[in-house]
Amino acid sequence: MRSSIFAGIAIGTAGFGFLASGIQSEVYGSLVGAVLFSFGLLTVVGYKLKLYTGTAGFIRRNEVGELFMILLGNIIGCLCVALLTRMSPMDIQAAAQRILELRLKTGFLRCGLLAIGCGFIMTTAVQFARQEKFLPLLFGVPLFIVCGFPHCVADVFYFLCVPVSFLGANLSDVLILYPCIVLGNLIGCNLYRIVLSKDQII
Repeated sequence: MRSSIFAGIAIGTAGFGFLASGIQSEVYGSLVGAVLFSFGLLTVVGYKLKLYTGTAGFIRRNEVGELFMILLGNIIGCLCVALLTRMSPMDIQAAAQRILELRLKTGFLRCGLLAIGCGFIMTTAVQFARQEKFLPLLFGVPLFIVCGFPHCVADVFYFLCVPVSFLGANLSDVLILYPCIVLGNLIGCNLYRIVLSKDQII
């Protein structure tokens, strides 16, 4: 659990930097912020931490319960950093709210389908990082952000950053939206297992 909480802290810290870098933009922040977000996954890989999207593509069927405990730990870690953002003089909450508003406008089904793209990118990045090939990671993280692919750990950080009044007013929708993103990431993380034959898998 401690490993997954620390992974959530790493992703939350990366998300903090991403939101801070994009305060002046309308929705997604700057390209610089997207590149800086790579810090989160580099930390996860470097310390061999348990991150939902870094684990889902490598887990066995009998370990699914463990996977969702990892997600719970990630959420707790994100919550710690989300609470810290409320100390910032920057309007982090407004930047996070713009992302949540866009997710809600996009809708449950489309967010779930877009999340497949993020899962695919994340498993690919982690697979190559395990072989000490880090370019897919450094390009992959900005890629899923620029594409607007939802990431269930990054997104829960953003959702926890929004003003409590806005989150409360949309809580029922968020509670439907979020599982769609989690499921989409899970499918994307295992896309190579679904599509490729066993002898093609690295």
